Order: sequence, then C-alpha cells, then structure tokens
Amino acid sequence: MDVVTRADISAAARRIGPYVRRTPVIDLEAGAFGTEARLILKLELLQHGGSFKARGAFNRILSADVPPAGVIAASGGNHAIAVAYAAQRLGHRAEIFVPTACPPVKVALLHHWGAEVTRVGAVYAEAFAACQTRAETTGALLVHAYNQPEVVAGQGMVGWEFAAQSPELDTVVVAVGGGGLIAGVAAWYAGAARVIGVEPERSPALTRALEAGEPVNVEVGGVAVDSLGASRAGDLAFAIARQHVDRMVLVTDEQIVSAQRALWETARVAAEPGGATALAAILAGAYRPAAGERVGILVCGGNGDPRQLV
Repeated sequence: MDVVTRADISAAARRIGPYVRRTPVIDLEAGAFGTEARLILKLELLQHGGSFKARGAFNRILSADVPPAGVIAASGGNHAIAVAYAAQRLGHRAEIFVPTACPPVKVALLHHWGAEVTRVGAVYAEAFAACQTRAETTGALLVHAYNQPEVVAGQGMVGWEFAAQSPELDTVVVAVGGGGLIAGVAAWYAGAARVIGVEPERSPALTRALEAGEPVNVEVGGVAVDSLGASRAGDLAFAIARQHVDRMVLVTDEQIVSAQRALWETARVAAEPGGATALAAILAGAYRPAAGERVGILVCGGNGDPRQLV
C-alpha cells in the first residue's frame, strides 16, 4: 500500500490551493543547453518563500489543530522560510532552528516573516535535534522538513500541477535532500513518467539508503548543503522511492555551480545551487535522455545570492 497516495495529493491541492502559487513552466527550444531532448523547466523558485517548500508547510499546518505555542521547525533554510511564511499568513507563532551554515540571505528572510530564529549545530541534523527538544517543552506543532505524510502530500502538488501543465512528459528530474519533494512527485506520477533523483556527491542520503536497503546516516557538505544536506533520507521518501523512482544519480559541486550559471546565462533564471542540481544531471551527463525525450526539470529553489551569478 502506498504511504502517500494520489488521493492524498489531490486533497492537499484542494486544501492549500488558495495559499500557494501555480508556478510557471518554460518549454525550452530544441537544442537548449546542447541536448537533443526537449527540456521543460518548472520554476518552483517563484513559489512563496522562494521554493516548493511552502506547499508542504501549508498542508501540514492546515491539516492540524495548531496549539497556542504555534509551530516549530528545523531546516537548512528553505523549509524554515516556508514555515515562517505560512505561519504568518495563517496567524500562528513560528519558532525556527537552523544550522550555523544557513546563509545570511535565508536568515534575513526568516526574520522578515516574523519567526523566532535559533542558529545551532553545524548541519541540519543537529538543528533538528535541538528543535525536537524544544518542541517537547513547548508543545508547538512540529512541521518536519520532509518526513511527514502531510508534508510529502503537499510537495506532491508539484507533480500534480506539472502533469497538468505538461501532460506529455516522459521523465521528471528532481533534486533530493531529505526526499520530501521526490517522494511527493513520484507518488503522484506513480510510473506514469520516469522519475530521476539527483543528489550532490557530498550529500547522497537517498542514494545510500537505496543501496543499503534502508535509510542510513551519511556525511554531508558541499555547495548545496543548506538545501540538500540531509544526513539521512526520510523513511517516507525511502519507501516511495523504492516503488516509484527509476534511479538516482550523483553530481559534483562543480557541475552544480556550472548548471546554476548556465540557467542564468541561458534562461535568466536565478537558482540557488540546490535549485540547479536537477539540471546539473542533464548537463553533466549523469542522466542522458534520448533524442526527443520530453524531460521535466524542477528548478526547486531560488534563495541564493544573485551576485554570485555575475
């Protein structure tokens, strides 16, 4: 039995539809980025908070009775921003834990949306441990970055929406951190299109989980660590990936940065490193689509420093 179903995702889409944006797609010209495949970009970096994460945050909060203590979350940055935004929009207090590696631009956005911010730990896992301890004390509603059914179903709305906008896709390529996005997208497509996961070589949590037959701890680092630096893949992502993800591929930091610059130079899309990671798999040849293959690429986040692109 699927842990998150199409029915769950459809329900999430109805629930959160009034609160999130229908992000645009760009059907690129033949030969774009030097490939014979037809590439279609879905610009989730234009979502509220600068990433797809708002979808899962809204679905989790709207599915629950929020206590007076409000909501609490830990994140490398983008999920935190989404929770802070959703909490302010819905009138709840938000307490957020981020690792010290969280970029200043993301911390600034957290303060902008009114969150109480604690910077603790070197990586996401350490920030999450502190968040859990605090949640047990305050009773606030925990909004996990990727390992809750409501969060995964909310992220699955990306697949639901993309399938409606580009119904003839053969393949969808998704960057992976803890796995909430790829879990939701793969749960929606469920074999109707090939789903390819892309991880940085220095943060390979889902790749190693699938190799080991269970989630395992990995060391994390690299240019996309703030958005894709989960030390362990979520149990939900692992279960869904075993059923519905065609394969995982790895890319280097250099390939991610190259894809980030190519997106800007070719399409004037200002993605953060994690947001360009799916495209990096195509440009680096980690995934080689066939000529004419219609490949959807999720540009999943844009909370970077645009000065790094010029």
